[in-house]
Amino acid sequence: MSFGQRLKQARKEAKKTQDQVAKILGLDYSTISKYENNHSQPDNETLTKLADYFGVSVDYLLGRTADFFVKERDTHYIVEVKNPSPTDNKEKGLSEFENLFFYELDKLSEEDKQKALEHVRYLRYLAEQEK
Repeated sequence: MSFGQRLKQARKEAKKTQDQVAKILGLDYSTISKYENNHSQPDNETLTKLADYFGVSVDYLLGRTADFFVKERDTHYIVEVKNPSPTDNKEKGLSEFENLFFYELDKLSEEDKQKALEHVRYLRYLAEQEK
């Protein structure tokens, strides 16, 4: 997947328009369009802002990793947060894996979250039985 495709995927995951992202990052909306269509590449500072805003790694945007994961966010770039996820709490000191877990969990329906909790409790039970 190209940089533009990854950027577009991250934007769609965030349910933002090109115009919204451009305004938040202080860019022209056509710039976001050029990035998504691979007609232009951002400079390093803009690339970092995009990664921070969407909560992904620069490596993901550049295609150096296939993992779409949430990293700790720099709230300086996040202007709009409607429903903060459990991963936004930096005080908990969550690992990258825990952040990924909560990011994925946050996307589930309440019913599926309950099922996931039951699975986790069962796995914990099995782990305790092995001790």
